[in-house]
Amino acid sequence: MNHGQENLWAPWRMEYVRQLDPKDDKQETGCFLCRALAAAEVEAGERQAAMRGHLTLLADARGGIVLNKFPYTTGHLLIAPRQHVADLTDLEPRQRAELMELVVLAEQLVRTAYNPQGLNIGVNIGRCAGAGLPGHIHLHVVPRWSGDSNFMQTIGHVRVIPQALEQSYEQLSDTLAAMGAAAKG
Repeated sequence: MNHGQENLWAPWRMEYVRQLDPKDDKQETGCFLCRALAAAEVEAGERQAAMRGHLTLLADARGGIVLNKFPYTTGHLLIAPRQHVADLTDLEPRQRAELMELVVLAEQLVRTAYNPQGLNIGVNIGRCAGAGLPGHIHLHVVPRWSGDSNFMQTIGHVRVIPQALEQSYEQLSDTLAAMGAAAKG
């Protein structure tokens, strides 16, 4: 039964689906956030390419800000602590405070780069709550505009992302550098 709904094929999404192991709710193996944060630890000559390859905008002792490879909207960021833990309660109070400082920086970054009309900031804990990576706690900073819930999402049940990931990365990276945040932390 079709019920009038058409399919929009998104084969690029299979890369994400394949990396998930339904038996590994902690996702202790192959954590893309751990790899993204480790990208900043490579030798200086290769650091920029490694960070770009993992869409890592900032990585320091606190954790990092990573552009979501499978975004809800343009500029959708993931903010994660350095520690690979599943719950906020697994972090020390200082680590939770540092994570929130990164969230505030990500909010400033998105506001400066994209001038959204609103933001969604949230965390999904556990697969049934929507966590695509339940083993490494992370927060989402999602810029929103009045027109981003247009007919394509309402009628077509698809989202339109108007900017390529590479362009988003460049814009956010340049904005972060202009903000002087890359040197902080």
